[in-house]
Amino acid sequence: MKNWLNKYFGFTKREYNGLLFLMAVLLLLAVFPYGYDLLKHEQEPATVADAVAIKQLELVNMELGHRDGDAYPGRAEATRSAPELFRFDPNQIDASQWRRLGFSAKQAQAIINYRNKGGKFYKVADLQKMYVISTETYERLKPYVVIDGGLKGKSDDKQPFNKDASLRPKKELVVIEINGADTVQLQEIKGIGPAFARRIASYRERLGGFCRKEQLLEVFGLDSAKFEGIKDQVRVDAGQLKKININTAVFDELKNHPYLKYKQINAIIQYRKQHGPYKDVEDLRKVAILTPQNIQNLAPYLTF
Repeated sequence: MKNWLNKYFGFTKREYNGLLFLMAVLLLLAVFPYGYDLLKHEQEPATVADAVAIKQLELVNMELGHRDGDAYPGRAEATRSAPELFRFDPNQIDASQWRRLGFSAKQAQAIINYRNKGGKFYKVADLQKMYVISTETYERLKPYVVIDGGLKGKSDDKQPFNKDASLRPKKELVVIEINGADTVQLQEIKGIGPAFARRIASYRERLGGFCRKEQLLEVFGLDSAKFEGIKDQVRVDAGQLKKININTAVFDELKNHPYLKYKQINAIIQYRKQHGPYKDVEDLRKVAILTPQNIQNLAPYLTF
């Protein structure tokens, strides 16, 4: 074959070897699809058999799960018992009783955590604040909810009276001045627990004090529902505000204020260096990066 090719085409030895390699590659490419199909068909019976076995195992596990889901911790969450409806006080019942009402363990714990952090249900509609309680579930439970009346520490007529709960002192409605109160005094507000008391005190320190009640809505986690529950229990003494002299303040004195961002602080300081001291609040309007809302929020905290 080599002599024949040399006779008509004149290949060199290197070209001849390259031609042989190319022909071998083409031959492999031509044969590969047939070999792959043959290998696939040989493996198919085992694959199908495995799939059938896995499916049968899943069916068996599902059947066992329905029979004794509560016997296995990992299965208990997936197989809840049918909801049991009974009269209950959402401020009193524990996690197991929430589960009797049809909630999962995680959902029940979410409600308990809300209560442990100072949350309370003041009226039936407050249940809708919980993301774990859907509209359908709320409508189903609404006729059975009794808050601060009739139950006095028991969730249904079958449960014994909880003597310890009845002896627990209830928070009386008081009026607290929030700029001078410490965290212990803040907890005297009905609806404010230790966590919210610390958050209020921390935000008050950064702010320099509250000049109006509505600023409590700026505290992390304190929503409008909770604010409505506590607004009549607080008062504000604006005379206790810690004010900042805007003409002498340096960056470190302003950086922690919740109403100012870093770029705004730099702009205030640079404008003061270039144009001299600020005379009043109106001069702040000349700092382009400050919005009218920024200036309105800051005004009670500034001196000139």
